[in-house]
Amino acid sequence: MSAEPRREASVGRILDHPRGGPTILRIVLGTQLRRLREAHGITREAAGEAIRGSHAKISRLELGRVACKERDVADLLTLYEVWDPKEREEYLALARQAGTPGWWQKYSDVMSPWFDRLIGLEEAASVIRMYEVQFVPGLLQTRDYAREVIRLGHPRDDKRQSERRIQLRMERQSILERPHAPRLWAVMDEAALRRPLGSREVMREQLQHLIKATRQPNITLQIAPFNIGGLAAAGGPVTILRFLEPDLPDIVYLEQLTSSLYLDKREEVEGYMVVMDRLCAMAEPPARTAAFLEGLLSEYDG
Repeated sequence: MSAEPRREASVGRILDHPRGGPTILRIVLGTQLRRLREAHGITREAAGEAIRGSHAKISRLELGRVACKERDVADLLTLYEVWDPKEREEYLALARQAGTPGWWQKYSDVMSPWFDRLIGLEEAASVIRMYEVQFVPGLLQTRDYAREVIRLGHPRDDKRQSERRIQLRMERQSILERPHAPRLWAVMDEAALRRPLGSREVMREQLQHLIKATRQPNITLQIAPFNIGGLAAAGGPVTILRFLEPDLPDIVYLEQLTSSLYLDKREEVEGYMVVMDRLCAMAEPPARTAAFLEGLLSEYDG
């Protein structure tokens, strides 16, 4: 009895949802298929047999890690006794949309295999909270500053590869200017702003860009100054993504040198949320950010 309202909210509505990119569509479809399977008491092994696969394949589908073929979705709907033509078509339409490549796939030659999920999550997020220790957040970097960061992280790139990575980063930033733009709430460690990258002109332009960003209604910037002590060093950079879609939990993204980690278990996410809330409470208030940045800018203008 409870499955039907949740299906209407999550399947029918998301087909026209302005934040629905393929990454999120796969997760929502997988979640709904899992609920149908569990409601009928069917094991993953039995579901896997119905689509000529294994329980591991069903697990990947239900977690939204891979796209669903329409034929597989149709067979699962039959197994789960979903007979209504309109309802079946909604699931199949969701599967078709979830199978379309995201715009970022054209950069797959220079994109780490674990990074495409982050871009897909950013596309769908309603709120993006982040703490950056070493660099200005990627969503707020200028082209020249991004070039210096990418040069550090990918020293073996030739010019073409480097420029493609830069362009990918610039295109990611477009989400902040869309009609349904997420709210970005970023806390930057003071060290990230005082550590020079590139020339004085690069840093000057980057600081000017951040000052402009403080005037955007969907962007909140805070500085975590050195004097707040060890709290800021409790961990490395952290991103927390929140979604309007009720089926999607908050997700914590932790980036490492050659890999990344995505956390969505409530107890794990809540731990990072507590740290983020404390950090925001102890950092300089957003109203002081522009003045702080202007003070740094004056050092480069001198």
